[in-house]
Amino acid sequence: MAVRSDMAWPIRWAVWAIVFGFCAAMALWAFEFGKDIAGLDGGTKGDVLRLRAELGAVQAELNSVKEDRDKAQSIANTAGTLMTTERASLESLIGQVKQLETDNRCLRDDLVFFEKLIPVAGPDGLSIRGLQVDQKGGTIKWQALVMQAGKHVSEFDGRLELSFSGFSNGKPWVSALPDGPLAIKIRQYGRLEGGFDLPPQTVLKGVSAKVMQGSVVKAAQSIKL
Repeated sequence: MAVRSDMAWPIRWAVWAIVFGFCAAMALWAFEFGKDIAGLDGGTKGDVLRLRAELGAVQAELNSVKEDRDKAQSIANTAGTLMTTERASLESLIGQVKQLETDNRCLRDDLVFFEKLIPVAGPDGLSIRGLQVDQKGGTIKWQALVMQAGKHVSEFDGRLELSFSGFSNGKPWVSALPDGPLAIKIRQYGRLEGGFDLPPQTVLKGVSAKVMQGSVVKAAQSIKL
């Protein structure tokens, strides 16, 4: 025979409630104790808010820096465009100045010749005007203007012969153009020019020019240097 003690169900439920309450209290105490150990207390929320505020400030500063960078880049691009435009304008102006200098030189040379276009008739109204020689080192540049006076004249067809004279190594020296006389066809006037290289140790003293038609000398001029 077994003896069993009988407990009323309200008391039984009360006992179970006390046990469950004690377990819940122990679990809550363990959770709070764990939070204290891990440092997850009420200050953590404040730290999170502070970090968020600092992050927002850094982001705002970064945006400001980006705006300043974009403005600086825009200014740099504009300055680069202006510099390129100014450089192109400067190069264009330099080219125009060089062209004007060239034109001025040509006009000055033409003026020297045209200042001498005073009708001075030689045989048959033909004359040599403005025979000039420019020597730089051993190189000679020469030019001559041949004129035919008169309003109604026929075209002249002939040749221009040049003769250079001086001293070479202390001895008399004479030379004509290396390629021979120059053909010339004019009605009123014609300008001829060319170059001549002196032999070494040669001193130029004079230049003579003759306009020939066949074997007949139509005009002549000589200059001494």
